[in-house]
Amino acid sequence: MQTDIEHIREIETASHRGSETRDPVVVQSWLRCLKKHGLDPAARGEAYILPDAALRQHRQRSEDLIRIARSGIDDLYKLVAGQNYVLLLADAAGVTVEYLGEGTQKDALRRSGLYLGAEWSEARAGTCALGACIETGEPLIIHQSDHFDISHTGLSCTAAPIYDTAGQLAAVLDISLLSSPLIRTSQSLALNLVRQTARRIEMANIMAESRTDWVLRLAGSPDFLDVDPEAALRLDEGGRVIGMTNGAARLMARSLGADWRRGASLIGRPIEEIFNLDCSGLEQLTRQHEARDRLIETRDGYRLFAHAIEPRRAPVTHSVPAPRLTAELSELAGTDPVMREVVGQAMVLARSDMPMLIEGPCGSGKSALARAIHAGGRRGPLITVACETITGEEAAVLFGRGDLRSYEPGLISAADHGTLVLDNPEQLPAALQARLASLLVTRRFRPLGAMRERESSARIIVTSRGLTANGAPREEFHHRLAATRLVLPGLAGRQDIIAIASKVFAAALGSGVAFDLPAAALLTGHKWEGNLHEMEALARTVAATGGLASDKLLIGAEHFPAHMRGQGSDAGPGSAAMLSHLLAENGWNISAVAALLQVDRATVHRRMARLGLKRQAKPVARRTQP
Repeated sequence: MQTDIEHIREIETASHRGSETRDPVVVQSWLRCLKKHGLDPAARGEAYILPDAALRQHRQRSEDLIRIARSGIDDLYKLVAGQNYVLLLADAAGVTVEYLGEGTQKDALRRSGLYLGAEWSEARAGTCALGACIETGEPLIIHQSDHFDISHTGLSCTAAPIYDTAGQLAAVLDISLLSSPLIRTSQSLALNLVRQTARRIEMANIMAESRTDWVLRLAGSPDFLDVDPEAALRLDEGGRVIGMTNGAARLMARSLGADWRRGASLIGRPIEEIFNLDCSGLEQLTRQHEARDRLIETRDGYRLFAHAIEPRRAPVTHSVPAPRLTAELSELAGTDPVMREVVGQAMVLARSDMPMLIEGPCGSGKSALARAIHAGGRRGPLITVACETITGEEAAVLFGRGDLRSYEPGLISAADHGTLVLDNPEQLPAALQARLASLLVTRRFRPLGAMRERESSARIIVTSRGLTANGAPREEFHHRLAATRLVLPGLAGRQDIIAIASKVFAAALGSGVAFDLPAAALLTGHKWEGNLHEMEALARTVAATGGLASDKLLIGAEHFPAHMRGQGSDAGPGSAAMLSHLLAENGWNISAVAALLQVDRATVHRRMARLGLKRQAKPVARRTQP
């Protein structure tokens, strides 16, 4: 066993004269650590685990990859179960986004960095399998004293890269041991296992993306061609490459005399440039023909067996007309199911010129919804009337004054061909309310002092806090607008309250924000009697007093006012808003949410069922009956 001093001296010697005993990949990584990253071989580094908020962002960006890779990772872990191996799936930045390890070793694994959320880039951790794999793009072993950092020399790590279908490094799969046999070749089997698993993950990924395109799967043997191919190409209808596994990229590059690492230069190449084959020949490579007969040859003379999979034919569908939300309405809807239903109704109503009633508590977004409806189709102006500011003597402000020869237009005429928003008309004098009620039905009004009525081409939207015992709109408003009434939920009742808070705080702080769990619990448990007005005021207060300074701010409960921290909350981790937030932040990974809440997966599923939380699915077209 090499001592720490011997290890440090060997790195220093290798930096000057190279090494005849170390793998060249290891020596090159040592040189990068010294010269590129400025690391000190004598320094003993500690494992770096990302904060929860940062880890959630990495996992969310890798959600699709984790979903596809999980089955392969689970199968690999079963093969090495009971041998103290740890499996890590890291993204292209070297951050572990998925982890499988023995529960009895949890503390030791976390200390060593073989844990969820650990960063294993070369710049952070020195020479390691994950970091070196990211740098080289090749499968490799970093065994014990191959590591640069002396705190990692007891580890044995083996990694293989995973590429996306555009030829870019997407992730690295690593299998590691806290302690292993001294002989480096003891990890040769582990290297083959991670290489094969990475290849299968890439194959699953390209198949998931290729439902409507040709896929050409390749193997050196006909016996395993249909069950375990070595490479695959995704082809468009013209026979051009639009996706590939890494094995296919290397095959193409060799045939074309190109660099496989430059994936973009391989995309778009016709199949004829790579194989002695044209697009019309793909039909002869389907499973209707014997595998041994499906032999093709690359332009550089390499022979392979091929399996061409035809595109899936899209079923004949009967589309159900449904309005597509405008960008403004979609932004307003968020992910709250109640709000999305309200906004969907608004989109339907926006197609017509019918007057509309928007009700909701103060600060719930009534004016914002009116603006979004207007932006979805009206070309004229948007005129908002604050009705509480108009007295009986100021009727001309609304209706105008005079007749055809000397007409002074009011706000109703100013909104022609646009939208007229009447905010809180219950505050108007009764006589003016009566005149407006007539406008809702006939779309006509009479200016002050005029003998004749004028016609209005404006869409009318009434916003109100709702019918109450005191200060409610006249019955005419309610009855005549009942069919087009939209009721907005209060902020405290929305499931996407954390997403709303992120936008509000980002606007106040001038930077993207994230909330730790205690802060998120306060936000979801607060009553928000002032709704968005109250949240905007809180964000301005935090911006002025929070002492935050960063490109990506992490806001904790300590940044909130004392009265808010001390008021208590009925919304624990099991509330709809909090659980919805955790599910969204973790890409609906039930295992990750269960770990955060320190409960089992079944408990999370039960809470989701009780609260009616479901992941939003894309609409599925209905198949027509033959």
